[in-house]
Amino acid sequence: MDGSPSTIAKFLILKSPFILKTALFHSLWLSSTSTKWDLRTELTIKIIREVLNGEPWSISKQQKGTLKDPGVKGRMWISRVTMPAPTEDDLRQALFKAIDDMKEGDETYTRPTLEPVEAEWTGYRANVAKDAPEPSISEEEKYQNIMKEVTSDVTILCFHGGAYYLMDPASHRQATSKYAHLTGGRAYSVRYRLAPQNPFPAALLDALVSYLSLLYPPPGALHSPVKPSHIVFAGDSAGAHLSASLLQLLLQFHRSSPNRTPTVTFHGREVELPLPAGLALNSPWLDITRALPSIENNAQYDYLPPPSQSADVKFPPCPLWPTDPPRAELYCDGSAMCHPLVSPLAAKSWEGSPPIFMVCGEEMLADEGKVFAQRAARQGVTVVWEQYEAMPHCFALMLEGLQGGRMCVASYCKFIGDVVREPGDVKTEGWFVTAKKLDRKPVDVAKLIELTDEEVARLMNEVKKRKIMGLEGEAKAQPRL
Repeated sequence: MDGSPSTIAKFLILKSPFILKTALFHSLWLSSTSTKWDLRTELTIKIIREVLNGEPWSISKQQKGTLKDPGVKGRMWISRVTMPAPTEDDLRQALFKAIDDMKEGDETYTRPTLEPVEAEWTGYRANVAKDAPEPSISEEEKYQNIMKEVTSDVTILCFHGGAYYLMDPASHRQATSKYAHLTGGRAYSVRYRLAPQNPFPAALLDALVSYLSLLYPPPGALHSPVKPSHIVFAGDSAGAHLSASLLQLLLQFHRSSPNRTPTVTFHGREVELPLPAGLALNSPWLDITRALPSIENNAQYDYLPPPSQSADVKFPPCPLWPTDPPRAELYCDGSAMCHPLVSPLAAKSWEGSPPIFMVCGEEMLADEGKVFAQRAARQGVTVVWEQYEAMPHCFALMLEGLQGGRMCVASYCKFIGDVVREPGDVKTEGWFVTAKKLDRKPVDVAKLIELTDEEVARLMNEVKKRKIMGLEGEAKAQPRL
């Protein structure tokens, strides 16, 4: 369904009996979630479910529909930039070596070329109306205006969600401008290459180029060099996945160079590959296989279709999908689904990582978040964990008016500011936030889930094998995250 007002109006009219029934059941306490959700939440989630469970669109049509630029208005500055690809091949080869060194079997992958990477510098625009138009000035002048509003050293390297084949920095401007406002900093939102036309590791290569471009601005860049201690990787869903993969890649570079800081040639200079100040993950998708129990067990609180409900769905063929030759997974070769840079949940070590913030709902991806946070905490990484009872995937983005959503964004941005300004004050802590009352109950981050690392690996590999053999339905293999 496209987002035009007429299409939305037609859909709501068509679904009016369903909407009225949902509202009635909620009001009479007959809904299974009426004790957990308010009416607005119930209607929003169940309407989104209806959309996602409707007649499937082709991958091409889905992707195109989420790439429409809504324009810029209101309290945000957007400065559009393009970072050139380095002329030397050193960075690309360093990525391939890391992938190969981390293999545990016969994983295969496509070797992408280095390409220029577009991004949007994003900042808060104060003292204007909510519908104020974007000024007709140069991108450089817009960037200068961003910097006039900045009150802290925070630079957020943002990666948008969308299951690696949907969405764009333009779709996330409201969120990134809010992060910039609440941290007093600025966001750098990356337009990484999308699958299936650009499978793993194209997005990861773009993310790496973007990080180094912040640290070591290429000729013509609008910004000055940014200290790594001022940069936080951040993302939602697949964007959180890309943030975690980029951090794991940097950790691998450091593991491969134990006695000195790793370096690479970038735009004619030998430069270091430092770690960032922190990692901020919102409803992270960390397991490409979607193998853990919450994928089915938490479906009642989520709008994403669980694998069991989408096993028989077939996407109409299109220029993007199926690929030629066929691939088992949109994002990567089937053989690579359990590679640590493809599914960060498969990474055995996060030792040496900067502090990590992770928030999720009681959603389908909750288990993989718990495993990740627990593993990192047990390895000595500072981890701040928050889970919101009965909340769906990316609830803070989907339910902006909800008090719990505002709490979530406030915690997210507080962490980002803290790891830049006072990193020594950030300590490991965990919280479970109750539905409606929003009481915060402490939890032990090192004891979030009983699944062992061995059980997780077994479950992931079982799904990987089924997908490669074609035993998983097509839509079951393609989450719409």
